[in-house]
Amino acid sequence: MNHTTQPVPRLVLTTGEPAGIGPDVVIMAAQKPWPAELVCVADRELLTARAHQLALPLELAPFSTGDTAKAHQPGKLRYIHVPLKEPSEAGQLNAANAGYVVATLGLAAELCRVGDASGLVTAPVQKSLINDAGIPFSGHTEFFAEAFNAQQVVMLLAAGEFRIALATTHLPLAAVPGAITRETLTATLRVLAQDLSDKFGIAQPRITVLGLNPHAGEAGHLGKEEIEVIKPVIDALRREGLQLQGPLPADTAFGPAIAQATDAYLAMYHDQGLPVLKYAGFGEAVNITLGLPVLRVSVDHGTALELAGTGKANPGSLEAALGITADWLAQGI
Repeated sequence: MNHTTQPVPRLVLTTGEPAGIGPDVVIMAAQKPWPAELVCVADRELLTARAHQLALPLELAPFSTGDTAKAHQPGKLRYIHVPLKEPSEAGQLNAANAGYVVATLGLAAELCRVGDASGLVTAPVQKSLINDAGIPFSGHTEFFAEAFNAQQVVMLLAAGEFRIALATTHLPLAAVPGAITRETLTATLRVLAQDLSDKFGIAQPRITVLGLNPHAGEAGHLGKEEIEVIKPVIDALRREGLQLQGPLPADTAFGPAIAQATDAYLAMYHDQGLPVLKYAGFGEAVNITLGLPVLRVSVDHGTALELAGTGKANPGSLEAALGITADWLAQGI
């Protein structure tokens, strides 16, 4: 009888904003065993200095293309060195290092694109600082959509069985209504339904779609987007076999009865859905980019500058991101 050994998957990690807790939670997570090889794209001196500051052991080994992946061992970390422009101090933002942050994301994407890694896990960035440095940057989701030339990506946050996807991501509120069209909403719901099936194993995913306006437009008296855009899309996709309900008012859609009949919600904009999810599972939730050719999972929190270097950061979200990505790769997703 032949027994074949499954190859160990390789995950590439980015530490995000060097002055934030990204390096901390990566180093903390590296203290545990993982059924995948972890390759961190970061400045090696930053990792060494932060590990010393946290009083945590960290043995760094450079990564070389063509190496055979080996399961992660606690206290060790493979890395690809990307130099900081200037030394980074925990808690102190420095716009000179904004280009470094974007460079680590680009290199991580390239590793996945050429097949050296199968999954991508990201720590938080300071978007305002990157933009202040003159580098246009809306967020990880948009960056990787462009990097992988993905036609349609969807931002999904998950805390256990509670999942919320977004019809629009990092936009000013005034720009949201114009960004919700029949075409974009149709594509978003198709990607969401497909990945709920492919990644989460839900054969017939039940999706609850929220309205854009208060009371889902109140029959057109508080806005007509529900009548003119959202409901026609839902009706058309139902005829294709998708299990959809809505558009429902966001202030009542998360009650127990509806939640029990929902595998994922689709919110119309960022702050319509994410406060509910983060209240329910902050620190344990993950951010998943659907529609990419590789797995990309991130944390559910920001850079928490005040906690950087103190040892008080919670690595739970990053560990959840590593766990779900490693599990999916082990299943061949």
